Amino acid sequence: MLHSLTCRGGMVSAPHHLAAQAGANVLRDGGNAVEAMVAAAAAIAVVYPHMNSIGGDGFWLIAEPGREPVAVRACGSAAGLASPGYYTDHGESVIPTRGPRAALTVAGAVGGWAEALAVAAPWGAALPLSRLLAEARDHAIAGVPVTRSQVALTAAKWGELAEVSGFAETFAPRGLPALHDTLSQPRLAVTLEQLGRAGLDDFYRGELARSLAADLESVGSPLRLADLQGYRAQRVAALSVDLSAGRVYNQPPPTQGVASLAILGVFDRLGVTQGDGFAHLHGLVESTKRAFLWRNAHVGDPEAMAARGSDPLVFLADASLDRQAARIDPARAAPWPQTALPGDTIWMGAADAQGRVVSYIQSIYWEFGSGIVLTESGVNWQNRGSSFTLAPGPNVLVPGRQPFHTLNPALARLKSGAVLAYGTMGGEGQPQTQAAVFTRHALFGQNLQAAISAPRWLLGRTWGDDSTNLKLESRFDPALVGALRAAGHDVQLVGDYDDMMGHAGAVKVHPSGVIEGATDPRADGICAGL
Repeated sequence: MLHSLTCRGGMVSAPHHLAAQAGANVLRDGGNAVEAMVAAAAAIAVVYPHMNSIGGDGFWLIAEPGREPVAVRACGSAAGLASPGYYTDHGESVIPTRGPRAALTVAGAVGGWAEALAVAAPWGAALPLSRLLAEARDHAIAGVPVTRSQVALTAAKWGELAEVSGFAETFAPRGLPALHDTLSQPRLAVTLEQLGRAGLDDFYRGELARSLAADLESVGSPLRLADLQGYRAQRVAALSVDLSAGRVYNQPPPTQGVASLAILGVFDRLGVTQGDGFAHLHGLVESTKRAFLWRNAHVGDPEAMAARGSDPLVFLADASLDRQAARIDPARAAPWPQTALPGDTIWMGAADAQGRVVSYIQSIYWEFGSGIVLTESGVNWQNRGSSFTLAPGPNVLVPGRQPFHTLNPALARLKSGAVLAYGTMGGEGQPQTQAAVFTRHALFGQNLQAAISAPRWLLGRTWGDDSTNLKLESRFDPALVGALRAAGHDVQLVGDYDDMMGHAGAVKVHPSGVIEGATDPRADGICAGL
């Protein structure tokens, strides 16, 4: 039987063990959950570069006892020069996914670190920023062993990335990396040192900003210094739904947080009483279809959504979720596929001894993002803007507009009095894995680690796979697989612990003060506790 880990002094869950340890070490030094997360976020940007970078975006949910959770939206907007005409003038009918013209949105993650630290400022004396970034800097200087997933993804995407400016020199300086090769990033170390000394705002309005902008322009990105200077991370109202187990929170648009909440809200109305049987999997898959149909038709830049009258609060209202649940046939699968959305991301959670909890996601969109690694700073820039479309629709490219995001960290206040932070990477799979973990643990009583380690499923496409069927890990009971096929699900079996199912994690603070954590055997991470 798999069991989660417990402690009382604080915990960090991350998909790479060095990031979890960086956060836990900040807790040992007297830091709070937000400071621990900044340290973990900086570290994982160094040690897990195929999944994220300081050249990406981030989203926070921060829960403090007795207060409503605070959401921080740290995603950048499209460059002022990035119009549909900019791309058609280059002879492109779609936005490139790699290279300089894929690097068209401001990287918001660093600004999100700053805003999250501002949220935590009233909690007491702050640790120096240089301390929070120290382990990330040290790993960049000394180098870290290349992980299995980085080896596999570098090889798989080499044809797309080998000729992109700065990529091979940074991530494959001696040819394609092998397992246990050491990756050092000295230019990124200098950048982290600069941020620790000059402050995080330097990324947008200081010496570092000028360097970033000059390098972006020189390689052919539409981003300019004015785009960086105009960026600010935002505190926004979290979305939530009330379930039988408690209230669950997530990020508002432009993320797919509304879909994650809707899946749970619809499923909660189906009356399923047992986990991991046909009714559980079929119910969640069909709830996913209902949520994704609305998401694909409506979710994008929140201002553009408001102008069209697409209100996520209306969709998440009780009457709306009731209607969605009523459309689900408990015995038959609804037709599929619909548009699928890829993505590469990390989720991390942290809790401190004072009961403050953080759920955080950081991403560069696809593996290695645009592939661009800037000459002076060593920053790998995201390709999040490639999710825009050039044709009319909810996610059409407009200068200054925010693109649709798969990122959506989750947090729940359970009726037991516990606070649960949970999430995953995996693009299209994020809401589905969240639903699997939450329902197994919060509704059906599975141990937190068992809920994460148990076999998972994925409806749709992820990790570059073009198929849109229902993928199940092969550890599922063959009788259940047969029942799903008989109900009309197009089932494909994949590996026992398949990366396409995402790298999930969770941190839970019990009313007693005990902190519980779990991490995914599909990743390279741990829960580091005090």
